[in-house]
Amino acid sequence: MAEPMIELREMRKTYGSKVAVECLTLSVNAGEIFAFLGHNGAGKTTTIKVLAGLLRADSGTARVGGFDLKSDGLRARAIMSYVPDEPHLYDKLTAREFLAMTCELYGMKRDAIAPLIQSAAATFELNDFLDSLIEGFSHGMKQRTVIAAALMHEPRVLVIDEPMVGLDPRSARTVKDLLKTRARDNGMTVFMSTHTLSVAEEIADRVGILNKGKLVALGTIKELRAMQTERCVDGHQRLEDLFLELTEPTPR
Repeated sequence: MAEPMIELREMRKTYGSKVAVECLTLSVNAGEIFAFLGHNGAGKTTTIKVLAGLLRADSGTARVGGFDLKSDGLRARAIMSYVPDEPHLYDKLTAREFLAMTCELYGMKRDAIAPLIQSAAATFELNDFLDSLIEGFSHGMKQRTVIAAALMHEPRVLVIDEPMVGLDPRSARTVKDLLKTRARDNGMTVFMSTHTLSVAEEIADRVGILNKGKLVALGTIKELRAMQTERCVDGHQRLEDLFLELTEPTPR
């Protein structure tokens, strides 16, 4: 049986006395799009930062591509890309310079970079802004640029936090189609955090729901819908209904 591309085992992370993630265990296979759902403060971004190597778990294990993030983090990060919920770019670079720098950081050959930039610019409709300073970009333009950069070296794993924030409907459709194509045709694994439940329903192979640091539901959309057959609206089960029930505050 193939080893999962992402594997968390009894992963725990605290901030002082606050438990952000408690005993999280899950795995994501190659070519799978996994959506992580939960309210603000549920532990989604903490989990993503552990996977990206920005935080270290207090206990348990976290592996990407079979590499332990504590002992072999550099090799894990070499096969992955991370897109945060707020795009952080270098304002005094142009989009072209930022994309080229990203390619060079991943060790790509210089003669291959220019064609890749042109392809990415066409895909994400950046041609009119390639030689403009990033400091003048809107949030949506920055988001398109940082996602383009993340995909240029064809990572085996993409960890992305709130991918659709700031994107107009056309750009959101481009990103959704691209993620599905890369997963299906290239075997790229996508670990995605999102508040947009419709995005999870549309493109995710499986969904995990996190509440107060604990995984409270895990499965395909079909499996999760089967959990709520008695809670349907107009004969249709909705992911939103299950999400709200599992994450609503516990009555005192």
